[in-house]
Amino acid sequence: MFLARIEGTVVATAKHPSLNGCRFLVAQRLEADGTAAEEPIVVVDWMGAAQGETVMVSTDGDISRQRLGNNTPARLVVAGLVDAVQQPFAGGAA
Repeated sequence: MFLARIEGTVVATAKHPSLNGCRFLVAQRLEADGTAAEEPIVVVDWMGAAQGETVMVSTDGDISRQRLGNNTPARLVVAGLVDAVQQPFAGGAA
C-alpha cells in the first residue's frame, strides 16, 4: 500500500468486461516526504476520490477481485481517502 495524489481521470470506452462501470483515475505515487515519485499510474476508484486529493492505494489484487470478480485485470485500487499525514519529528531534542 502507498500514498498517491489524484491528478485526473481516464476515459476508456473499450475495456475488460469486469471493469464496466468502474471509475479510473490518474494518480501520482508519493514519496515519504510528499514529493512525487516515478511516472503516474492508473487506479480503480469506487471511493469517490477528487482531483488533488491524497489517497491510499492498495497493490493487493484481492480487493479488486472480491469486488469485480476473479478474472479482473485490475490490481491498483483506491482503498482510502487520506485526511492528514503525520510524520515523526526527525530532529533532535528541542
